[in-house]
Amino acid sequence: MQFKDIIGQEQIKAQLVQTVAENRVSHAQLFLSSEGSGALPLAIAYAQYINCVDKQGDDSCGACSSCRKYERYIHPDLHFSYPFFASKDARIAVDLIDEWRGMLLEDPYFDMDIWRSKLNAENKQANINIAECHDIIKKLSYKAFEAETKVLIMWLPEYLDREGNALLKIIEEPPANTLFLLVANNQEQILSTLLSRTQIVKIPKLPHETIENYLTERHGMPEEQAVEYSFLADGNLIEAKLLLANTQNGNADKFAEWLRMGYGNRVLELTTFVDQAAGWGRENQKNFLKYGINFLRECSLLLSDAEVLVKLPARTLDTAKKLSEKVLDLPMAEAIIQELERAHYHIERNANPKILFLDVSLQLVKIIKFKTLPKGTQYIYN
Repeated sequence: MQFKDIIGQEQIKAQLVQTVAENRVSHAQLFLSSEGSGALPLAIAYAQYINCVDKQGDDSCGACSSCRKYERYIHPDLHFSYPFFASKDARIAVDLIDEWRGMLLEDPYFDMDIWRSKLNAENKQANINIAECHDIIKKLSYKAFEAETKVLIMWLPEYLDREGNALLKIIEEPPANTLFLLVANNQEQILSTLLSRTQIVKIPKLPHETIENYLTERHGMPEEQAVEYSFLADGNLIEAKLLLANTQNGNADKFAEWLRMGYGNRVLELTTFVDQAAGWGRENQKNFLKYGINFLRECSLLLSDAEVLVKLPARTLDTAKKLSEKVLDLPMAEAIIQELERAHYHIERNANPKILFLDVSLQLVKIIKFKTLPKGTQYIYN
């Protein structure tokens, strides 16, 4: 994978190239980002650039023997470690290397849910077990076969339990010309002993404009719809691609009308809406609820006099302003967000959508129309 194949992150790419040019490549680095920001593709492109025999000014050549093997993820000095579901047929990560390579070749932007769908998870918990740690130590103790630098890319070290302490010595005192690249989403879940031995590279979310351009230029999406999808994805390219796969759209209009029904206490219309929402399918229901959560967070910024931070398209911004001026106050917005987050949680766990959307609709009436906050919720009014 080359840097040019990665969406956005130009500043990070330049920073990584510069570390190689100035011979400042730390032997253990943690690429820390939120999901869908491209941390894993960046780590792979970085490793390819380091081992490229004909480096260009800002990228690997893509044509040398090393690059060609990196492009197919079959270079003998490129090793991967990742969470998996241990079984008699999959004791260590390399036992699933064909599935892993297939996943990367299909699309290097994926999360744990997508990876889990490619495996036989049954009821097991994914982790990076002690057998995998011992295998890492074993294969990194060998001399490099072809490249100058052996590379281990560990995806989601959060799945290392205390067994991960077995890796501390080799990370602190690695064999010559060995590079550890850890790719993580949640710093708090990583072993502190492991965290203290790595140099952290923070990778920001993708800007909304980057995702908009990706959707319009690569997928021919109309600009207005791309703006809505980029807002819903919130810097997560994986989420944007999932939205592409689910054609249900118009969330902005549907959500605004839902709020109007609640404000008008239009119960018959709400029951009709509930019937429609129940037939959307789980992913579209989740997307709708997530849109509502994001929209109300933007309304909360308006209510907090922070309009400069709001990232809504013009038409939706006008709706948000009217809502914030005439209907909502901050405690109400926070209460509705809480209801939507709870609904999203239960939809993911296969709750009955008809009952769920009816309950949330009635809560909207209570909060918006009658200004009654959920019991047990504490708010301080000005």
